Formats: sequence, structure tokens, C-alpha cells
Amino acid sequence: MRAAVPQVVLWRLLSGDRNMPPSIFEHCKYNMSMSASQWGSPLASRRALLIHGITMSSHTWESFAQLLVGEGFFVIAPNLLGHAGRRGSDYRLPTLAEDLQPYFIEDMYDVIIGSSLGGTVALPLLSSLPKEKETTVILVDPPLEVPDERFEMDKTWLLKESTSTKTVEEQMAENPALSQVDCVLRMLAASMCDRTIVESIFEHNKPWFFSGLFKSIPPNVKVTVLVADPKFSHICHLDHIPGDIERLDARGLTGVGHNIRAERPDAIMDVIPLARAEV
Repeated sequence: MRAAVPQVVLWRLLSGDRNMPPSIFEHCKYNMSMSASQWGSPLASRRALLIHGITMSSHTWESFAQLLVGEGFFVIAPNLLGHAGRRGSDYRLPTLAEDLQPYFIEDMYDVIIGSSLGGTVALPLLSSLPKEKETTVILVDPPLEVPDERFEMDKTWLLKESTSTKTVEEQMAENPALSQVDCVLRMLAASMCDRTIVESIFEHNKPWFFSGLFKSIPPNVKVTVLVADPKFSHICHLDHIPGDIERLDARGLTGVGHNIRAERPDAIMDVIPLARAEV
């Protein structure tokens, strides 16, 4: 059984503001082993799998998932190992990816979207996607290569961000693209991801070089990598993405930071083959 996220946690984060959409409580569900959030009807003709980033959780996809539901998708977003209260001892990239394999036993997906670390985790899954299904995979500013000289700096920055004591209002002021609900859910997610998890993910994946995983793209899978403007983010770089692989496309987004799905959700939606109205 999966239990709903305790409402009192969200109420406290909102400092008494109870103007939260019912869907937050209806869809954000988890347990300590396998866990996921879902949106839309299981009877929908198309399916999407969303993979969150480090210190995030499945329910932080709420706003974007609703866009997909509006386009006729049933959406599933699993919680990565080490997040939303899920504990483990091995946080290597292949282990994080293998942990998601149960979501592919009974379901095939039209679209798979991985944000930040979730995009990197999606790479080892490409070779195991069903060969009879055309699949669109979108990697949103994934960390593909972290040079040794930047490794500790990036880890320290992320640890500082994940333990931030900023209020919802302060986060909204710094990130105008995020709604109040987005900020609350991100704070809740960070509170359920211990700093030792962040440290372990970095240390268990040292050296951090995963660009070579693009070589395993099957002929029925199309991969698009969306890269933030280097003026605002150094997480992913266009030159980390091979330019000689079929069915792999890389797009740099001008004026956009790492949080692409909040700042430019349209850039992601534009890559998704949407249903065309019948004439």
C-alpha cells in the first residue's frame, strides 16, 4: 500500500496557507521500497515516464505532469533510490537505473523525460527499451561530465542548496518561474533526501563521465538533449554530447538556466510528438 504525503507537512511549509490543489494530495504517493506519483487516467492511449533530479522527488513534477495529462498522457514519475525516504547503500548510476527496471515490466512509454540527474540515469535504460515501441527520450540538462577540478565545488554547492533555510517566498522571489506549489514540493523533496545521499551519489560515481552511454541508442529510440545557456548554468555542455550518433539531437536554449522544465516547459513539449487532431 502507498500512503499519501502527510498534509500537515505541506501546511507547515506554506506557513498556514491552505490554497493547495487537491491533486497534490491525490497523486503524490510513496512508500519506503518502490514508490511513484501518477497523474491522469491509466486508460489514456499514451504513457510518459518522468525521472527527477538529485534532491528532488516524484511529486516535484506536478506542474509539468499536468501539461502532459492535458495532452492525453497517463504519467508515472518514480522516486529515485535515496529520495523520498528511500534508502540504499549503492548509488552508482547503473544501480540507480536498475532500480527503475520494474517500471518497464508491464508498461511501455511513448515519452521518457529525465531532468538533471534523472536524464543521466535514463541513459543506461536506453538499451533495454522495448524494440517494438517508438520512444521519444528527452534529457533535460543532464550532468554528463564533471571534471575533477569542478567535482568538489559542484558537490559543495549542491549540499548548500539542498539544506537551504530559505522560505517559500524567498525561493519564489529568486525563481520567478516557480509557483508557490512548486517551491513547497521542492522543499518537501529536499527534506526527504539526507545530505549523506548527495555525498554518496557524487562519491559512488567518481570519475563522473557518462557521455559514452549515448552509443547504445536503439534504432527505435529518438533522444533529444536540452542544454541550458552556459551563461546561467554549467551542469551540461553541448560539447559533452556526441555529434556523430544517429537519432541523437542536442539543442542549446538561450537565456535559460538549469531549471528548464520550470522556465521553458514549452521547449520540452515541443520535442514531444503530440496527437494530431483528426480532420
